[in-house]
Amino acid sequence: MNDYLVDIQNEKLSFFTPAGEVKALNDVSLFVREGEVLGIVGESGSGKSVTAYSLMGLIESPGRLIGGDLYFNGHHINEMKEREMRKIRGNEVSIIFQDPMTSLNPVFTVGNQIMEAILLHTGKNKKQAHERATELLQLVGINEPVKRLKQYPHELSGGMRQRVMIAMALACEPKLLIADEPTTALDVTIQAQILELLAELKTKFGMATILITHDLGVVAGICDRISVMYAGKIVESGTTDDIFYRPSHEYTKGLLLSVPNLNEDEHQKLMPIEGQPVDMLNPPLGCPFAPRCRSCMKICLKTMPEYTHLGGEHYSACWLLDKVKFENREEQL
Repeated sequence: MNDYLVDIQNEKLSFFTPAGEVKALNDVSLFVREGEVLGIVGESGSGKSVTAYSLMGLIESPGRLIGGDLYFNGHHINEMKEREMRKIRGNEVSIIFQDPMTSLNPVFTVGNQIMEAILLHTGKNKKQAHERATELLQLVGINEPVKRLKQYPHELSGGMRQRVMIAMALACEPKLLIADEPTTALDVTIQAQILELLAELKTKFGMATILITHDLGVVAGICDRISVMYAGKIVESGTTDDIFYRPSHEYTKGLLLSVPNLNEDEHQKLMPIEGQPVDMLNPPLGCPFAPRCRSCMKICLKTMPEYTHLGGEHYSACWLLDKVKFENREEQL
């Protein structure tokens, strides 16, 4: 194991459904250092959330880890029992789920739900837990925190509910915060406020963060590194500058081209990625993006390319990047 806070090595995870095996993750490897922000981007169904949930031991039947190793803060997640996972969940690692509208329990007050984690993982009594919950609401920018603790989720706006979710996640000052689409269903002004809050909290607590999103604009200003996922594979990874200014995989380029650019001519058309996402019940033999790639070659359909090192921490899995390997494999086919 390396000196990383998170170290996922060659993870393979499938869902065994009546229709067949859905290969949700196929040989995924990534790492996160202490205090670092990693962005995982990709379209819906690419495996972003499954990767995060597997790290927290939240994958249930019919999902099953069938290969690879997952390490977090010295723990070998593969070998941990549910009883052991409960001790680190919410304590050493916390998650902000996708939808703040449905993530909070509607029949309990906000205070009750924040205090639950504090009482479970710390030695604080009820009075101390209430004081800590008040502190947390102040920390995430909620006004009149004492009043808010007595309210139910339906009495709060979407932005305030998301702030409550962040407060709950920070209750025990975790080493890792997983933010799964934290700006979903929020308007752009509130999105900007939530992202600014996450950046401030990262600086204040020095905690590592995994930010999961399909929106490249979300990761641009907050992430140190980015991993681009497609059909259960990481197709490219590198620093934020690598991904935005030196994209090398055709899927990454397609994502960037489909984002509006304020510097372009007002009549410039967006270039969507054509085609349909991969059927994960029957994934292609080669590069999963090949059927939608405008630069697709025969070898792309038959053989998955290895990662090409492009300097620093920049890696990409594309046949177009390694002419020597490509020519050698073409001779064998």
